[in-house]
Amino acid sequence: MNRPLKLLTGTSNRELAEEVARYLGVSISDMLVTQFSDGEVRVRINESIRGADVYVFQSLSYPANQHIMELLLIVDALRRSSAGRITAVIPYFAYARQDRQDKPRTPISARLLADLITVAGTQRVVTMDLHSPQIQGFFDIPVDHLSAMPVIYDFMKRNLILENPIVVSPDAGGVERARQLANRLGCGIAIIYKRRPEPNKAEVLDVVGDIEGKEAIIVDDLIDTAGTMVAAANMLINRGARRVLACATHGVFSGPAVERLTNSPIEQVIITNTIPVGDKMFGKLRVVSVAPLLGEAIKRIHEEESVSSLFV
Repeated sequence: MNRPLKLLTGTSNRELAEEVARYLGVSISDMLVTQFSDGEVRVRINESIRGADVYVFQSLSYPANQHIMELLLIVDALRRSSAGRITAVIPYFAYARQDRQDKPRTPISARLLADLITVAGTQRVVTMDLHSPQIQGFFDIPVDHLSAMPVIYDFMKRNLILENPIVVSPDAGGVERARQLANRLGCGIAIIYKRRPEPNKAEVLDVVGDIEGKEAIIVDDLIDTAGTMVAAANMLINRGARRVLACATHGVFSGPAVERLTNSPIEQVIITNTIPVGDKMFGKLRVVSVAPLLGEAIKRIHEEESVSSLFV
């Protein structure tokens, strides 16, 4: 493609954006993102992006609403500045757990966010491990939905000795994700049956699969308050698992998550850097970078090459 490649980033995860920029051999474009005294977001792009293939890098992590507004305003500024193509690179997609009306008179927030991103002027989205894969269908533009499982598997292969592993999905919705990792490890899977009486609270009821004497690897898309993860680990140990590891793409770590994980029987917690860890680092935590995966996806999109081999 003859268009120059430009990479811009909001304030949510600049460190990961800089890693991606180094992978691509480019510099992050000069842009001002700040706030007015009343809290309104202010955006100004300080260099020409006319006709460029622009990738806006923004994780929609805490504070999610501020980072969403930053993304929308950056995209709008790019559209009004005659960018050739605008791609939103969203390692962590907010509101993904609100993807349906599970109760009367509630919004489908993930669909609304998809509409806002599209209407702002985004022409393509690159994201990772959506809570519900069907969110791709909320967009009327191309969505490249990447999986972090290959990156997490490579870390396990290099750093862990697993003699008799089994991959555990904490719910039925995560079976496909568990299958991806289990296929790479060459082992079976187990499924936990749980009931969620209210948001951020889960009751682990049972496990389907033989986990006695095995090394259980719980895999999920994100760890928020860690209630599900810790309850699952306790049950697996009580059912005879020899050891328990946990891995997830997105380390949200809100509320008592760090304390719960620190005091749990989980030996290691493996996450990626789609969300900055900041001051939530603790002894059991291992962070794996997805910069090469995102960088390669951007490179292939820019050069009009296939990215399908990166999906699994």
